[in-house]
Amino acid sequence: MRYIQNNHPGDKTKRDFSLFIIKNIGMKKIVKQVAGIDVAQKELVVCLGRMSDDWSPQLYANKTFCNTTKGFIALLQWIKKMTDEAVSIRFVMEATGIYHESLAYYLDEHGFELSIVLPNKISNYFRTLDVKTVTDKTASEAITQFGLERKLDCWQRPKGIYKKLRQLTRERDQIVQERTVTKNQLHAEQTEAEPHKKSIVRIRQRITLLDKQDKEIQAELALLIKEDEEMQGLIIIICSLPGVGLLTAAIVLGETSGFELIRNKRQLTSYAGFDIKEKQSGTSVKGKPRISKKGNKYLRKAMHLPALAAIRHDERFKAIFVRLVSKHGIKMKAAVAVQRKLLEMTFTLATKKVKYDKTHFINQEETENNKEPNKKAA
Repeated sequence: MRYIQNNHPGDKTKRDFSLFIIKNIGMKKIVKQVAGIDVAQKELVVCLGRMSDDWSPQLYANKTFCNTTKGFIALLQWIKKMTDEAVSIRFVMEATGIYHESLAYYLDEHGFELSIVLPNKISNYFRTLDVKTVTDKTASEAITQFGLERKLDCWQRPKGIYKKLRQLTRERDQIVQERTVTKNQLHAEQTEAEPHKKSIVRIRQRITLLDKQDKEIQAELALLIKEDEEMQGLIIIICSLPGVGLLTAAIVLGETSGFELIRNKRQLTSYAGFDIKEKQSGTSVKGKPRISKKGNKYLRKAMHLPALAAIRHDERFKAIFVRLVSKHGIKMKAAVAVQRKLLEMTFTLATKKVKYDKTHFINQEETENNKEPNKKAA
């Protein structure tokens, strides 16, 4: 107030005098600042928000930047002008495929606080808001508000080996799909009335090339795992599950970055799209429960063959399959339940760092049976 009283009409004031008044008199103290970013392939839609000491969130600025290094520099310059330097700012974004990785690595290199949230968390939170229009701007606002209201963990750059695992396993998946299409073409060409011999030769050459590339990728995966002792231990633990081999374990670890963002089994099943979607209302609307399939398709695909092998060779998974088939009579539905259970157990074993024990439940039942006579005697 002394600063105000000592200024008479006509006196010149400092440039930041109005900012001083706004920050210290007109506004409450800022305790939290968040930049929510909706990431697309070519652009970043950014929304700034802050939390005052009375815990009231406020969204106050929006702007769009290019998803390039120049755009990252412009983003940081704009945020520096629009935020209070005395309070740290946290960047929040969702894991949108691979488009968010460049910005995440850039922010991590420059020492900013960053949180990356699973997409299903943001979408579930967005449904709770009274927002009828869904655009990139409203999505960035929802991410900002989510970051202001929640206490989020800081993102840490995953080990490079997980990224290599994901790249190699996805490349192999593309090769397998292409090989299947090529083999179908070969079958169609051979069954024609007058097949063209040179076309058949070229198709067979493509299949030979794809087989060779498949073997190269598998050899590279094995060498990559062998060079990292920690990764090798995780692979051995996950492969102790029935039906799960090195390739399946590599896909699971690569797609989840070693379960970096996963906190529990429920999050993992939702991330993979194994969560149940059901619609019921009163007595007239009774939809069949289905899996949402709104998640990582590579995880769901990787669990298919291991689940079938586990049903054939492991009594526990076979019992789950038989019980569900006897309940509703749909074998594929029961197989999907086994896939989900198998994926959950990979997370449990990897986090607890213990191998799968087939006799665990048998020993547990024997222990409980031994306790019952003692209780009756007592």
